[in-house]
Amino acid sequence: MEDLKAYIETGILELYVLGDVTPAEKLQVEELASKHPAIKAELAEIERSMELYAGENAIEPSEYLRSRILGSLLTNFGDDNDFPTQTHTERESVVVTRPYKEKEINFYKYAFAACLVLLLASAAALYNLYNRLNDTNTRLNAMQLQNQHFSTTVSAKDSELNLLRDTSFKLIRLKGTEKSSESVMTVAFSPSKQKVVIDMEGLKLPANDQAHQYQLWALVAGKPVDLGVFDATADSSGFKNMKAIASADAFAVTLEPRGGSESPTLSQMVVMGKY
Repeated sequence: MEDLKAYIETGILELYVLGDVTPAEKLQVEELASKHPAIKAELAEIERSMELYAGENAIEPSEYLRSRILGSLLTNFGDDNDFPTQTHTERESVVVTRPYKEKEINFYKYAFAACLVLLLASAAALYNLYNRLNDTNTRLNAMQLQNQHFSTTVSAKDSELNLLRDTSFKLIRLKGTEKSSESVMTVAFSPSKQKVVIDMEGLKLPANDQAHQYQLWALVAGKPVDLGVFDATADSSGFKNMKAIASADAFAVTLEPRGGSESPTLSQMVVMGKY
């Protein structure tokens, strides 16, 4: 039974029903079907499923195309009645063969018309299936992007939780100066790990323009040390790692030209906090 199941799962039976197998494969399928009821039943189920699918997805040809096909058939039927008149002798000589030929010609005409209609219906069904597959692929791609975004967000949240659980970090609240009294931000500092992290989600600073950036400074023995630049936007989120430092007496933020300055512009200081 396992061998039969594996054979069925190869897809050879679907190809057999579609007529897309070699003579040797066709003979093999027919021999197995005659010996094993499971193979025969699977073939019947595949044929039934394909017939149902073709019926459910059949699309009527357009009125214009239907008119052209019927017009062509009527023209051909009219041509059959325009053959030259035969003499009495000629009619006697063909009295046996002519009915057969007329039936044969009519058969091929009807067969051609039926094949053409079937071809048009199949093409329409394939086009419809193609559109459905494209729509499915688009949805799958959107879901993959959504899952990637979700995974990235979860990873970022895990990192934030790990930082908050780390007792080596101390949270320092930087308060607004006279220039920007409503401003506030939080810096996490770990001297032992020499790490400085900004809480971007809790950042409350006026949004900077394209020509400027905020610059974080550490005050060490009364001297400012550059810790890097950052932007304040409405959608700021997560934590941002700044430059490493082993010790600091205080932290401050100034508004500087984009890219930062070598020394802070004290008149542009917006927040400050002691360690």
